[in-house]
Amino acid sequence: MAHASSGWAMQVAAFIFIQRKWEDDRSHFEKMLHYFCDIHEPLQLLIFPEGTDLTANTKARSNDFAEKNGLRKYEYVLHPRTTGFTFVVECLRKGNNLDAIHDITVAYPQNIPQTEKHLLSGNFPKEIHFHVQRYPIETVPAAKEELQLWCQKRWEEKEERLRCFYEGGKCFDETRQSIIPPCKSELRVLAVKCISLLYWTVFPMGTFALLYLYSFARWYFVAMIVIFVVQQKIFGGLELIELACHQYFKRQQKHNDAEIKTK
Repeated sequence: MAHASSGWAMQVAAFIFIQRKWEDDRSHFEKMLHYFCDIHEPLQLLIFPEGTDLTANTKARSNDFAEKNGLRKYEYVLHPRTTGFTFVVECLRKGNNLDAIHDITVAYPQNIPQTEKHLLSGNFPKEIHFHVQRYPIETVPAAKEELQLWCQKRWEEKEERLRCFYEGGKCFDETRQSIIPPCKSELRVLAVKCISLLYWTVFPMGTFALLYLYSFARWYFVAMIVIFVVQQKIFGGLELIELACHQYFKRQQKHNDAEIKTK
């Protein structure tokens, strides 16, 4: 499990870091999911069942998997890895912390940047289209085998949806009109865009100005780096410290409850 410096904010937000080896990831996955269920905080968990980007190499591996398992070969998506998906759904379901699954399909009608090199060279996507389908948890199968088939069915739909997108009018909606969700408005979307642009323009400039002008800002910056590096080397990440504290206090609460019952 690798934690790069760019992952420090993710550690603070309790992201789940994995090694992409199910034998090693299962226990950590289970502990983190139980933690999310225990604290009863609103949770949005974003997962990519295909596990990686669509490239020539990953597409070849996906096709090999399809041949071995008697599945259809895909052109626009990779076959999903259903083991992790079903495990997450089952854990959150048991913890009563899952009300719906949102199936999101992303398409790029023009240029498709594949690597950081493309972004650094200015090859940003000119448009990004999203298709979002909400499935209330009551409509999702509970049995593991049926849940795996349900996930595979969604990927069959994604393949057909993207095929129609790229071979047709390059728009998910037949009217070729963007659909604003009922909870939003054109004005709100514009306001969010403007505020985001303003923030990411002012914040970096303000940070560099503070570091240049004030010594306390430089010392604070250095102290934070040292703290994050040290805790990462000793404990493995802030999210693991948070998890360990939760498990400790949970054991203490159970111990105290047991003592009260015996009195």
